[in-house]
Amino acid sequence: ASLQDILQGFKQKHSDWNVLPKKVSIQLNDTHPSIAIAELMRILVDLEDLEWDDAWRLTQQVFSYTNHTVLPEALEKWTIELLGDLLPRHLEIIYQINHQFLAEVQQHDPNRPELLAQVSLIEEGWSKQIRMPFLAIVGSHAINGVSAMHTELLKTTIFRDFSEMYPQRFQNKTNGITPRRWLLTCNPELSTLISKTIGNDWITNLDQLKQLIPYANQSRFQNQWQKVKQKKKEQMSAWIWKHHHIEVDPHSMFDVQIKRIHEYKRQLLNLLYVVTLYNRLRRNPDLPIPPRTVIMGGKAAPGYDMAKSIIHLANDIAQVINTDKQIQGKLTLLFLENYNVSLAEKLIPATDISQHISTAGTEASGTGNMKFSLNGSLILGTFDGANLEIAEEVGEENIFLFGNKADDIQRLREQGYRPGVYYENNQELAEVLEMIFNGYFNPKQPRLYHDIYHSLVDHDYYMLLADYQSYVECQQKVDEIYLQPKQWSKMSIFNTANMGIFSSDRTIAEYAKEIWAVKAVPVRAKQQKLR
Repeated sequence: ASLQDILQGFKQKHSDWNVLPKKVSIQLNDTHPSIAIAELMRILVDLEDLEWDDAWRLTQQVFSYTNHTVLPEALEKWTIELLGDLLPRHLEIIYQINHQFLAEVQQHDPNRPELLAQVSLIEEGWSKQIRMPFLAIVGSHAINGVSAMHTELLKTTIFRDFSEMYPQRFQNKTNGITPRRWLLTCNPELSTLISKTIGNDWITNLDQLKQLIPYANQSRFQNQWQKVKQKKKEQMSAWIWKHHHIEVDPHSMFDVQIKRIHEYKRQLLNLLYVVTLYNRLRRNPDLPIPPRTVIMGGKAAPGYDMAKSIIHLANDIAQVINTDKQIQGKLTLLFLENYNVSLAEKLIPATDISQHISTAGTEASGTGNMKFSLNGSLILGTFDGANLEIAEEVGEENIFLFGNKADDIQRLREQGYRPGVYYENNQELAEVLEMIFNGYFNPKQPRLYHDIYHSLVDHDYYMLLADYQSYVECQQKVDEIYLQPKQWSKMSIFNTANMGIFSSDRTIAEYAKEIWAVKAVPVRAKQQKLR
């Protein structure tokens, strides 16, 4: 329907199909809409009577493809049977595209006959399937990842053969966020302080935030910065009491992980540390660490049983910790229900430390990390996605990074990763895992979390146990610096000040210039007063 609408508008103004790529650009937002390539070919060939080669040339010039993840669940494969039943003409077109493409591959590299099977749009097997990402690549003139690391992984792993064939097609477009929503609107107190200090130009030119850098060492400005953060934490605490009837200390460290619940995002690693800290506090309630409020939120896909178990475990752990009078006031765990954008707008400005702890090499980019940093939250994260580019911008001394890098993860897999080794050689880790296995957090259903236990001890595909000790040590650094308010404030200001490159204004400008070949049109907007 979208294609028919686009082409109807084009035909009202133009009769020459050769100008289509100059007037129309279609961005495939991940693999899901890639059937549009076959649909455009069907319209041009069957309905508009273009020659196949002309239609294919126009199609490739019109389409471009953004890949958002290297995880197999988003790299869709559609069965021949499904496509043949529902869209038989599209299947014929895909077969023709593949025939033509494989002839090109053979001509490009005649000495590698095995390459034909590797890059074919049709995956052979007991049930033949269409590799939809391959269709998107072959039918597009530009392919991009959404962070520097992600793009490099595309070129060197899952799309390596295509990158070697079409090196000029692959490029990077790091994601961005809009400062109008994720600072101006959701954090008016901080926006007002910034504008009073450096003016309003940052609202439409986020690079202007660099003017805050000289203020990062000024005690007066640090105090003003701290007061804003404290106010947002008090507002969030009041909201939690109103909606959850849980009392939260607004002077505690707000440690936040909000994102889709998925094993690769490793909410379980967060929970392993929370229980570790709980055990330490049970043994020594006078530990010299700041009070910590751990806040989690996110939703699980309807059929994703493990993700739902993680949510269940988080709530059971919270029930035990939050009712233990021995440690009350020192550690609190919350799993906020119905996480959505509206809740994020309240929580992100109130956050002290935000967690982005996916297994290195699995998170394409992330934009939550950008939103938190823009609001002066410090990141606790792995060497993954946009964390690396944020570290490059704000300085590694102003971010907390830990764990194995993508190359280390690959090496561990190749060597035959054995999570049991980490379990057997780390007493604190073993204690936590045994508490989960033995039903400590749900005595009425002691076997409830056996699947979680075995997923870690026996398999641990996302290598939580390999990163556990590094994560614990990094959390200890967080505690140490949080107890130094001036240092923490300086780091927080540096994060906000250096987030200009992560504006969606920059991202869209790059797409427009380097993929769509369109120029910006100046628009005069009415000046609005800051609230």
